[in-house]
Amino acid sequence: MATLPADIALTPAAAARVAAIAARQGKPAILRLSVEGGGCSGFQYKFGLAEAPDADDTIASTGDVRLVVDGISLDLVRGASVDYVECLGGAAFRVTNPNAASGCGCGTSFAI
Repeated sequence: MATLPADIALTPAAAARVAAIAARQGKPAILRLSVEGGGCSGFQYKFGLAEAPDADDTIASTGDVRLVVDGISLDLVRGASVDYVECLGGAAFRVTNPNAASGCGCGTSFAI
């Protein structure tokens, strides 16, 4: 497991939301970000709570909350930041990805 804060970041707002969700579900405060093929722009972000980091994960910590990303997905999101935003359209985790050449209007998919 690598801990390289420059590779991926978790904002305090996102960490607070992960902690609240994890506490409600009785799970560890570990958010997994992965990238899958699909979505309207070619790749899509997938979020879920993890029980523990995997051996090849990169980990970013904000307080007691960890964000974990597998090695393959990290190549597509290196340098990104995961935030939690609330607006009139709803509330969601949002990835600011410097590697994305374009994205969709909903912010859940991107192209390289």
